[in-house]
Amino acid sequence: MNRYPIWKYLVVLVITALGVIYSLPNLYAPDPAIQITPTDTRLNASVEMEEQVLAALDKAGIEHFGEQLTEKNVTVRLKDGDKQLQAKAAVQVALGDNYVVALNKEDNTPKWLTAIGASPMTLGLDLSGGVHFLLQVDMDEFLNKKMFDNEADLKRQLREQKIRFRSVDRIPNEWALRVTFRDQEAMDTGKSFIRTNFGDFTREDMSSDLALKLSLSETKIKELEDYAISQNLTTLKNRVNELGVAEPQVLRQGRERIVVELPGIQDPARAKKLLGKSANLEFRLEAQTNDGGAEVFYFRDQKPGQSSASLESSMIVSGDNVTNARVSYDQQGLPQVNVELDSKGGSRMGQTTKNSVGRRMAVLFIEQKTETSYKLVNGEQQPVYNTVEEKSIISLATIRGVFSNSFVITGLDSPAEATELALLLRAGALAAPMKIINERTIGASLGADNISLGFVSVVVGFVAVMIIMIAVYRAFGLFANIALFVNLLLIIALLSMLGATLTLPGIAGIVLNVGMAVDANVLIFSRIREEMKNGLPPQSAINAGYDRAFVTILDANLTTLIVAVILYAVGTGPVKGFAVTLSIGIVTSMFTAIMLTRALSNLILGGKELKSLPIWEVWKWQK
Repeated sequence: MNRYPIWKYLVVLVITALGVIYSLPNLYAPDPAIQITPTDTRLNASVEMEEQVLAALDKAGIEHFGEQLTEKNVTVRLKDGDKQLQAKAAVQVALGDNYVVALNKEDNTPKWLTAIGASPMTLGLDLSGGVHFLLQVDMDEFLNKKMFDNEADLKRQLREQKIRFRSVDRIPNEWALRVTFRDQEAMDTGKSFIRTNFGDFTREDMSSDLALKLSLSETKIKELEDYAISQNLTTLKNRVNELGVAEPQVLRQGRERIVVELPGIQDPARAKKLLGKSANLEFRLEAQTNDGGAEVFYFRDQKPGQSSASLESSMIVSGDNVTNARVSYDQQGLPQVNVELDSKGGSRMGQTTKNSVGRRMAVLFIEQKTETSYKLVNGEQQPVYNTVEEKSIISLATIRGVFSNSFVITGLDSPAEATELALLLRAGALAAPMKIINERTIGASLGADNISLGFVSVVVGFVAVMIIMIAVYRAFGLFANIALFVNLLLIIALLSMLGATLTLPGIAGIVLNVGMAVDANVLIFSRIREEMKNGLPPQSAINAGYDRAFVTILDANLTTLIVAVILYAVGTGPVKGFAVTLSIGIVTSMFTAIMLTRALSNLILGGKELKSLPIWEVWKWQK
């Protein structure tokens, strides 16, 4: 009785060994580093760029090591984590805004561990690693764009309806338009049409004859601002998801700001570049010779004999109408982006191409870039951010036939450029341009203090439970303590393998698990005592204690697991971190508290002829 077959011992041994191995990477702390990437995806990192970076660090007196040059970026490890911000400022000043300088942490896991897929836990911003961005949404620019679009759309629709008007103009310093009609009949018809098709505006007759004022109300402006923030939040979340960031936080702050926290990211430079961009597309027809409202734009990649083109001021559709975008290749193997539009955009594109066969249509790429300069404040370089809008033509091609919802963007130089453009379009266009006004890493000292306090809490809880278990259950308490230690290793190993983010609430979940993990053993050992009091022989008491307590243990842990799953499903951020560690701890404690302690008791006591078994004096058996 109370003997395991060899395969069960092997299962326990293998799982315990895997727990030890896959928790080992957490002993190797990552190095603080900076990562430098060209802002233009068509450019690669170079040896000259690396030399400039190292020269800037040397000039600033910042110790560094472990430089790594790849095709797209340069990574430099720093000896002092407190020097990261200083190093970032020094390199940014030296290289300028053509490069993104981002803070990073470089892994130190030995190669033999990475070869088997072992990696350290991802730590949340409150512990270590990750980047915090504060973005300012430019509401004035957003509302100006809305007014411009409405102005162009109103002109177009009045012409299509053959309603005679003299002009449609913006009223200075107001979110309003002035519409002047040619006669009273046209004005009456126009009022009726505008009331039906431009309901966002309030209408008011102006003092001048045949003029109508269309104004955005405060309620509508607030509604548009809420839409802009909501759309930008959704877009940023989609972009972050495309980056594969674990446990990201994208939250609104106040009326015009958004906070983005990216814990444990592997490529912060790419994240900053994508979040900082307000890239969009506009599809416009090439201007005809008699078009007085034309605008001139340069090509993004200037080719001989093709430096600029004149485009109509009104657009056909924009990136807001894009529902999907994916990379493909043409017959010559050149990258292109297949674009799909929503019904509204498809309808407008179809109508335009139907009436414009033979004319040329341009794809205009609009990008909001953040230019960074530095000024000395209290002896330290502080960044100052300015937003610059750049518009350039990606392609200009002749419309050969009618198309609407699906078409292809060509003229891209590299697969990387096509991939990034498709990602930006697929993730959704930003409703309003943004700029990064603050970027920081949660301080190394604060993170270290949090880790230290969290570690102390786990150790204190662990030691307290061990002492109580030894004092009360003696040898069986020792079995429980061994199982508790293995349980802790398994939790760390699974968090590392799953790539889950560990935060302070997650540590709280681990501390809670330390106490909960021995609950099962307390039930089992108390049951063994009861069976001994009821007159069962020692071996039968051990067997009955494990078997009869199992159902109670399963029920208790299952109900807790259900609550943890619900917390994960409905919670966000820290709540999810707590739910993850709690769920993992419940599963691992079931294994260690039941199977591992049973294996230890079977290995030491199983098969022996015991006349008595005082559970607090388990070593005093008779053979």
